[in-house]
Amino acid sequence: QVQLVESGGGLVQPGASLRLSCAASGRTFSNYAMGWFRQAPGKEREFVAAISRSGGITGYDDSVEGRFTISRDNAKNTVYLQLNSLQPEDTAVYYCAARTALTSRDYKEYNYWGQGTQVTVSS
Repeated sequence: QVQLVESGGGLVQPGASLRLSCAASGRTFSNYAMGWFRQAPGKEREFVAAISRSGGITGYDDSVEGRFTISRDNAKNTVYLQLNSLQPEDTAVYYCAARTALTSRDYKEYNYWGQGTQVTVSS
């Protein structure tokens, strides 16, 4: 089992940047592919980005491609999500998730979840 704790959310203006972190503990972090998902009020949880166990493969939803960057540091047991050029439609609770297999865009295929961190983009 792996425990995940997100941090770095906040209230920012449109066009601003944030860096989310997700710290993992409990098992060998490099055994897990990691994903970031988000959920806005009244909406289903949606895929944002994912990264392979080694960090060599990444994938993004079209809505964030070119603005968000996922990365990981296996020595620090941490996955990051750099959010640039934030827009009001990016407002949501952001979750990191882990699975012991290849990356996936389907949140139902992830076994472990953090508690989430709120990102609010508003002028």
